[in-house]
Amino acid sequence: MTQKKEDFISACENALHFIQGVPAAIVPDNLRSAVTKSDKYEPTINETFADFAEHYSTTILPARAYRPTDKAVVENTIKIVYTRIYAKLRDDVFYTIESLNEAISLPLDEHNNQIITGKDYSRRQHYKNVEKTVLLPLPAMRYEFKKQLHATVDKNGHVALSLDRHYYSVPYRFIGKKVKLMFTNYNVEIYYNYERIAIHKRVQSPFKYTTDKEHLPPAHRFVAELEPDKLLTIADNIHKDVRLYITKILAQKQHPEHLNKVCLGILNLSKKYGSDRLVKACQRSVVFGIYNYRIVKKILESGLDTHDDVESTGGPEMPPHDNIRGSNYYK
Repeated sequence: MTQKKEDFISACENALHFIQGVPAAIVPDNLRSAVTKSDKYEPTINETFADFAEHYSTTILPARAYRPTDKAVVENTIKIVYTRIYAKLRDDVFYTIESLNEAISLPLDEHNNQIITGKDYSRRQHYKNVEKTVLLPLPAMRYEFKKQLHATVDKNGHVALSLDRHYYSVPYRFIGKKVKLMFTNYNVEIYYNYERIAIHKRVQSPFKYTTDKEHLPPAHRFVAELEPDKLLTIADNIHKDVRLYITKILAQKQHPEHLNKVCLGILNLSKKYGSDRLVKACQRSVVFGIYNYRIVKKILESGLDTHDDVESTGGPEMPPHDNIRGSNYYK
């Protein structure tokens, strides 16, 4: 449909499957979809096209710019195809690639089965007897085109695939670095300076995280490896009300590592203030309806946990007044 790399690579792949094998080398022109930078001795192959070649275990050998003799057989074949195939269809109108391919197939078969001038065999016979025997076998799976985008690694060691709004971890030393994500329908690969630093299964769940624990720094790894059951067990050893409070926090829809750090911070307050005071602070926090580390710490620092009248912390009672209607007024 176009000369963009998606269509170009797809056409090359269809050609390989049509001939049922892979040649040792593919010789393309210097179009942008195949060659990023032309050079007489060492041209730079388009990254995606090179990945395609690696998948099919073949080599890309671009023809020199303005040197059609590098592919003289191809140039000659184009002339023959125009005469034997295109000329027969040039006045017809096609609205889909499928209908065009179907119309091409008949004159193409005639061309391949016709005896070559000056030879005693056809192109199809030559292919079966000679060329097919030296082709490499096709891989089990077709090439899956990789899309790519660039992003910066967040401070939490994750990078966002904006298309899915999902976050993937990378080794913590790359925090703040600009990386490249190459992804298919199944995998996400992350590169930094042409080095692959992470690979994950693609998960199309928005606002969630896929984390490899090996990517985290040692201190964060300890927190990330804390299972909810372990935190609840520690809380239960202090008091059932502390366990209830931790349960409420773990039920929040936030990043698991963040929730683990909050819970660990609350549980560690018992070392400084004692288990009894932590129990009362959690009970008072439940009255407030607030579930986080800061509120528990503030209660302990201000000594509010030492007040027995937990229910009275909502504020002073309303004084009686003639202008205030009592409950009996509404009966």
